[in-house]
Amino acid sequence: QVQLVESGGGLVQAGGSLRLSCAASGRTFSPYAMGWFRQAVGKEREFVAAINWSGGITNYRDSVKGRFTISRDNAKITVYLQMNSLKPEDTAIYYCAAGRYAGSRVGDYNSWGQGTQVTVSS
Repeated sequence: QVQLVESGGGLVQAGGSLRLSCAASGRTFSPYAMGWFRQAVGKEREFVAAINWSGGITNYRDSVKGRFTISRDNAKITVYLQMNSLKPEDTAIYYCAAGRYAGSRVGDYNSWGQGTQVTVSS
C-alpha cells in the first residue's frame, strides 16, 4: 500500500505563497496519478489539482487555476503543490492522494495522506 505524508502547510497572509509536499513510500508507485484535495471546517472534501504519472497531464479546479501549480518528482517519489496569491477561502486541510488516474473525485483515489493545515489570513 502506498503511504503518503504531506508537509509544508502553515499560516500566511492573503496574497502570500506556500509550497506543499507529499512524500510517497511503499509498493510500486509508478502506476499512480496524484491529486490534491482540501477540506475546510464544516465542508466536504473538494478537488484541488491532479497530475498523471508522467507529469504531462494536469487538472485544476477553476478557483485555483493560474494560482496553484501541481508537479511531481518521481526520483524523489514526491508531489508538490505550489500555491501563490493565496486567498482566505483557500484555508483548509490539504490532503494528497494516489490513484489510478488523475481524476477529480475522492473516489478516484485509494491512498491518502494525513493532511496539512493551510491558513490564509486577510
